[in-house]
Amino acid sequence: MKHLLSINDLSKAEAIAILDTAQELARVSDGPMKKLPTLRGRTIVNLFAEDSTRTRISFEAAAKRLSADVINFSAKGSSISKGESLKDTAQTLQAMGADAVIIRHGASGAPARLAACEWMSGAVINAGDGTHEHPTQALLDSYSIREKLGSLQGKKIVIVGDILHSRVALSNIFALKKLGAEVKLCGPKSLLPKHIESLGVTVEQDIKKTLQWCDAANMLRVQNERMDKSYFPSIREYTQLYGLGLPLLKSLNKEIVILHPGPINRGVEISSGVADSDQAIILDQVENGVAIRMAIIYLLASKIMTPSV
Repeated sequence: MKHLLSINDLSKAEAIAILDTAQELARVSDGPMKKLPTLRGRTIVNLFAEDSTRTRISFEAAAKRLSADVINFSAKGSSISKGESLKDTAQTLQAMGADAVIIRHGASGAPARLAACEWMSGAVINAGDGTHEHPTQALLDSYSIREKLGSLQGKKIVIVGDILHSRVALSNIFALKKLGAEVKLCGPKSLLPKHIESLGVTVEQDIKKTLQWCDAANMLRVQNERMDKSYFPSIREYTQLYGLGLPLLKSLNKEIVILHPGPINRGVEISSGVADSDQAIILDQVENGVAIRMAIIYLLASKIMTPSV
């Protein structure tokens, strides 16, 4: 593995190795040594052609905790906004000596294009491309569930909401199934991709029945910015049918773990009461995101997971 473009790039053993490395790095970072000298002298580039808060800051914090030099590129304020091609941007990064490039791009496949070309030699890490995948989010979600429940093997996980436009959902399906979990989807039929069940998941329309079944629920927001038409009658109706509020949560005869990749639309897919409850591990996900991204940057930029040539 030279790059991380998709969860499918990873074997089960490699995925577990990332989770275990993140666990060890989190343990060390919680000690007196907040900054590790592991990647001193390495250059990590954050290339974000789409807006981001948690992912961009998380990657930056991860690289800095490993003592790497960090260069931040964003579409706004850079030549990307002036129409510079991905090739020219990549060649610029190569000239700067980038050891790894973390890329978020609105075009599905942009990270793969960057990795496959001869424009640069550093590792490429996909931080979200179009509606394709978001592998590091799936790994941190899996890590967070494992941390809370002890294991993913045999656990029942539901993903609720806008599956159609969510790169998080696809990566989560791949990661959770690879790590032994059973995955179910819940949402309006209009927001479920055709043939999604071919990925080995089941679909349920009744959210209460779904929540009663699961050990953990990952609540996704409705991605209005990716919609060119109306996929359901109204936000109010969506919330009534697929939103998670405290009354519904308390009506279950068991406790479940609540996740959300952020940003949260409070009062739509999840209420403030649920988001701030003891069952929600949303802030744990943010914290764990740094550890997971430290592990990925460390394993790739230090060439540990790169096959010898």
